[in-house]
Amino acid sequence: MWFGGDASRIPFTMFTENHWIVISVFLFVLLAMYLLRNKLSTRVNRRFEIGIALSLILFEIAFQLWIIITGKWDVSFALPLDLSSISVMLVIILLLTHHHSVFEIVFLVGIAGALQAVFTPVLSFDFPHFRFFHFFYSHILVIWTVFYFRWYKGFNISLFSIAKAMVFLNVLFPFIYALNIIVGGNYWFLMRKPTGGSLLDFLGTHPWYILGMEVTAILFFFLLWLVFAEKGKFVKHEKSFKE
Repeated sequence: MWFGGDASRIPFTMFTENHWIVISVFLFVLLAMYLLRNKLSTRVNRRFEIGIALSLILFEIAFQLWIIITGKWDVSFALPLDLSSISVMLVIILLLTHHHSVFEIVFLVGIAGALQAVFTPVLSFDFPHFRFFHFFYSHILVIWTVFYFRWYKGFNISLFSIAKAMVFLNVLFPFIYALNIIVGGNYWFLMRKPTGGSLLDFLGTHPWYILGMEVTAILFFFLLWLVFAEKGKFVKHEKSFKE
């Protein structure tokens, strides 16, 4: 039940009790982070950050081993090239380097993808399967981490951050699209929409929903800037590990 490869034994269904518990925990911790942002120390805790980074790395390694052991690994879907996996890799880099440009990109791209994953997950296995924990832990940690850097480390985004994020996505886009054609994959959902329902259902049919994804990304990035950016602060805020 914990590591098996048969999803029919514990199939996941959106908005059931287990899903709502995950959503509630996610929102509760995020709200607590916001309310305590001015009360807790802003001193850089390297052990904490490195520990989170290592946990994400270990979870990703465990996931790859699990799909290999269960005979499910296939190049058409198992490469860590979907937006969620890329966001996790960027978060790991951010935790280890404190690079501001990485923060700008993952704050916008990571939140956009992870929020969709948390609220409308494309997931087969329910609690207490390993894949259930891996899926939600990875996506939720992306969001918690970027807000940790925003609220506790003083990192900021600007309108130029939106341009950086869109350039990042569109530079990768042709490579991901070509890879999908070569391996018969559906990375970034560029070839077809996920089954079981998602926010992409509101963006039209293929291939037009891809253009809809671009427009939606720009609008969502702008909304994130509008809500969470410290306006008028354009200088990068870099924290020293010695603080």
